[in-house]
Order: sequence, then C-alpha cells, then structure tokens
Amino acid sequence: MGDPKGFLKIRRKVSGYRPVEERVNDYSEVEILLSDDERRLQAARCMDCGVPFCHWACPVSNVMPEWQDRLYRGDWAGAWAALEYMNPFPEFTGRVCPALCEASCVLGSNDEPVTIRQNELAVIEKAYELGLVVPRPPRVRIGKKVAVVGAGPAGLSAAYYLNRAGFSVTVYEGAQKLGGYLRYGIPDFKLDKSFIDRRIKIMAAEGVEFRTGARVGSARYGFGAKDAGGAKVISVKELESSCDLVLLTIGAREPRDVKLPGRENPGIVQALDFLSLQNRVLSGEKAGVEPVTAYGKRVVVIGGGDTGSDCVGTANRQGALTVTQIEVLPKPPEHRPDAEPWPLWPKVLKTSSSHLEGGERLWSINTKSFVGKGGKLSAVQACRVDWAEKDGRFVMSEIPGSDFMLDADLVLLAMGFTHVVQEGVVADFGLELDERGNIRTSGLVDKPGGSFHTSNAKVWAAGDSRNGASLVVRAISDGRAAAEAIVKAL
Repeated sequence: MGDPKGFLKIRRKVSGYRPVEERVNDYSEVEILLSDDERRLQAARCMDCGVPFCHWACPVSNVMPEWQDRLYRGDWAGAWAALEYMNPFPEFTGRVCPALCEASCVLGSNDEPVTIRQNELAVIEKAYELGLVVPRPPRVRIGKKVAVVGAGPAGLSAAYYLNRAGFSVTVYEGAQKLGGYLRYGIPDFKLDKSFIDRRIKIMAAEGVEFRTGARVGSARYGFGAKDAGGAKVISVKELESSCDLVLLTIGAREPRDVKLPGRENPGIVQALDFLSLQNRVLSGEKAGVEPVTAYGKRVVVIGGGDTGSDCVGTANRQGALTVTQIEVLPKPPEHRPDAEPWPLWPKVLKTSSSHLEGGERLWSINTKSFVGKGGKLSAVQACRVDWAEKDGRFVMSEIPGSDFMLDADLVLLAMGFTHVVQEGVVADFGLELDERGNIRTSGLVDKPGGSFHTSNAKVWAAGDSRNGASLVVRAISDGRAAAEAIVKAL
C-alpha cells in the first residue's frame, strides 16, 4: 500500500471528455487521459483493504490492489504484469466496461470509489508505449487443434489462452474484420478500432490463425454475415473433421423486435444494424447495403440502455435534426437505493458522454404504434405508464389520457437481444437450446457456471451464445473459463 492515507487526502478525479463542440464533429474517442502523475495519485486512493470487494465483483477477477500499488509507485511494468495476469484485454475493458468493480470498491461504501477502470486503461496504454506488450508464442505445440467460431470478446479470449497453452487455434469469422461486438457494435468514439487491430496483430504473431469472411454453417451468425457478400461458407462437417474440438462463441445476436401497428413502415431500424453500418463506413469496409443515416431527420431511439446511448451519440454526429430516447421503465434514482446496498451493483441513473451531446430522454414511455404518411414514417404514438408493485412484482399500467405523438423520420430499436441466432451453425450442428433459446450447455465440468459441453460431444459453447446477451467483460471471462476447461479435457 503506497500511501496509507491516500484515500483520505486525495479526491477522486475522472479523466473527463473532449469538449462537446469538438467531439460531435468527429468519431475519435471522446475520453481523455490524465497525466502519469495525476493517474498515480488516483491509484494512491486504493486502500489495499483486507477483503477487496472490487476483486469479488469483477467478472475476470482482476487483482486490483496489487496493480494499483505498483501504479502508484511508478512501476508500470509490474502494474501491467499484475493486470494481465487475470485480464487478457485491458485495452478493451478499460474503455467499455461499466466498472462493476467500482460499485463494490470498499472506499465507495462511504466515499467516491477509486477510478479503477481509468487506471486500468492508463496501465495498458503505458505498457504498449514502453514496448512491454510483445508476442509471446508458446514454446511447445501439443498437437491438438481447436476451431473457435466467432471472433468477438469470448472467442478472442478463448483463442488467447488456448494458444498460450500450446493448442493450434483457428478463429473463423463470417464478417470481413475481427472483433464481433467490439468491432461492429461499439462506436469508434468509445472504442477506436485500431486498438482491436493492435491486439489481433500480436495474437497472430503468437500463432493464432484468423480466417475472416469464413461463415460456418448454412446461414448467418453474429455480425456481418447477412451482408458479407463474398464470405466463404464452411460446412459444419468440414469443420468438425478438421479439429479436435469446436468452440462456438457467436454471441446472442437475435434482436428484440416489436409487433405493433405500422411496424412495416420504412425508417424503423434495429440499433445494431444502424451502428454496425456506420462503423463499416468509417473503416472503409464494403457493407453491401446502403448505410442508414440520421442526417436532417427526427430520430427516436427506443431503449434506454448503453446501445440506445450509442445510437444517440451516432445520430448526433450524423447530423440528426432532433434525437429523443425513450424507455418504458421508470427513471432510475441518482443515488444508490436502499434495496441495493454496497457492495451490490446499484441500478442508478447513467448519463453517458452521448447524453451530454444533445437530445431528450423520456422515462416510463410505452410505444403503441408507428404512423406513416405518404409511404414514409412520420411519427411514433406513445403513452405514459405507471409502475406499481403487485404480489412482489412490478406491473406496468397505462395512464389514461396520456397518449401523445413524437415526430419521427427514423426509429432505432435498441431493446437488446433475445437469444443466439438459432439458424445456421446452431441448427446445422443440431444443438439443443435452453428455455431462453440459447445453446444448452451442461454436465461434465464442475464449475459454478456449468460446463461448456453442448448436446454435440465435439462442440462446446461459451460467452453470450450460451449465457445470453451480457457485458464484454463477462464474455472475456467465459472465454477464459472455456479455454481452461478445454485444456483439462484435451
């Protein structure tokens, strides 16, 4: 513990963002970095508490006190070594993780928590700057081959650890570029795609083989397969016969839709289609379809989560006339509610950098229909709702006479995902599904999360494809756990 009184003397200081008038005119990352000295002071706030609840809350089990102490002392190499010990991709989580650890920081129980996520980002970027992050291929190959289908965070994590253990790993991706949700779901102003390419280059130098434009199965999966155009289709039999085990990490990318009057009107678009097309435009990738633009349009975003926030930021950058984000749930409290005490994750109001750039947020709003005029979308009919507890559950009821219209030329559906895409590789392998529609895994590995075995003995699954849509950091964790199980099994 570098400074035993650091948490008493130093106040929390966040990095902050570039000025709004500057950042809305480009797609560069909005978050800035503190100086090295300021970052070391923020690390000094870590209490090195006896029971580090930050470690308990982190899906990848980061050992925060260890690398925070090294950061405070200016030992960047030691900090990076301790950080990398549990997290293969801190350059991703340091940018897009909601920081479950900070909600459980012991200091946060009666003060502001340590800036763990931003400290993590500072450590990994300094490690790259100092030339510490270099290819480290395994000394020995053990002669076992694993095919990883899907190059999102879970697939990349599994490939990282399997390759380090001496397996020969080939990652198959139907899209033209690697990264999955990291590449096609998160805007560049939150995660510049050069950081994905930087990590992929290192993994390739370590011996991981990547095959893009290679779609496994008879239909789409994940991102980009719909419009991949020239993607080579690989049959499941061909894949199964070429390796010792197949690991599916294809995400849960079946979007939640609405069945409402007027849904057929043009101008109602799934959020991930909107975001991924914009990312492709920025990277110069040919999408095969016309991009969806918000320029000069009145935009309504349905869904109050992170994806909805990303739509707000992207629509503003494209030059939307107005942006309104609506959410059917009530507005969360600004402070931790009594029902979610420390160290639990509190459901509190989140205001992202995109929300600060313009637009209106409405809560407790239910969409009733879409209105078209002259063959074009013109408005959203909605109403206000009330939530009340009944028999231990919160029940929604419409407030009589509260109907109103929202002018809209473009509606973005950002309501999350229902389950894994079930056609294509899942159907071709004949895999059983669980009650939520994801790939069923069960049985042989004594782990809290169950096993990674599917109903096909040679096919395993990890990440969102078996757990349902969740956080990037949880996908990374599940990919690592799957790799550890594969090492034991093979």
